[in-house]
Amino acid sequence: MYAVRSAKLEDMGFIMGLAEQEGWNPGLSDGESFFCADPEGFFIGERAGERVGCISAVRYGAFGFIGLYIVKEEYRGNGYGTALWERALERLRNCNIGLDGVAAQQENYKKSGFRLAHGNLRFSGAVTAAPPAAPCIIPAQNIPFSEIAAYDARHFPAQRRAFLWQWLRMPDARTLCCRRDGKLRGYGTIRKCVSGYKIGPLFADAEGIAETLFLNLADFAKGAAVSLDIAEPNANARALCERFGMARQFETARMYTGKTPDPDWDGVYGITTFELG
Repeated sequence: MYAVRSAKLEDMGFIMGLAEQEGWNPGLSDGESFFCADPEGFFIGERAGERVGCISAVRYGAFGFIGLYIVKEEYRGNGYGTALWERALERLRNCNIGLDGVAAQQENYKKSGFRLAHGNLRFSGAVTAAPPAAPCIIPAQNIPFSEIAAYDARHFPAQRRAFLWQWLRMPDARTLCCRRDGKLRGYGTIRKCVSGYKIGPLFADAEGIAETLFLNLADFAKGAAVSLDIAEPNANARALCERFGMARQFETARMYTGKTPDPDWDGVYGITTFELG
């Protein structure tokens, strides 16, 4: 009566709905963008034809990421989640796999070979500071996509061009870049969510660039709450959040099965998503 199958694009609304019920506050267009990252990387658990759970196992070459691991509350405790988890691990076999899990589940993830790399923190709040005038801040559509993709790969463990192509074109969103001396020095995206807005990614060569991008992106929210997910290795990212009155909301544990990737953490001021890395 229970089976795990590959998800289709039309299943992404169900998956995002479960994420919303869990309080994860997904972006309004996350489903389509996530699916573009790896159309074979999403799975549905069905009981007697009813969708009761989901998981993602997105492959970026030799690097993979597990997220969106959810079973409807009334069906938990029946092994349905275990079947989804095993399918995800099989999909990413031979990959270095990452995930962002709640701290309370660390011991369970360790049983599957995951090791803690660092914590991630979510900060949220209304950002009322006016964005500074900065001629170097320009819309992403004015920058060659290949240049943005190359810059992104410096701050993420793998190329993710298919995901980025869709992410940079989401409705109800804005992506800005900082270009100085003929070179891309940073970029970030803000998107409308079920409640408020999220900024992610936010990558920059220097703290001042990150702040300028952050304020210009936050202006898109027009006073609504903004969330930014940061990696603890970047102390300047935390200082940025605190400087503009954002409050810490919760923490996740970034874990990997293999060697901890070493992107330019000093340049990662905002993680793209807890679901896809």
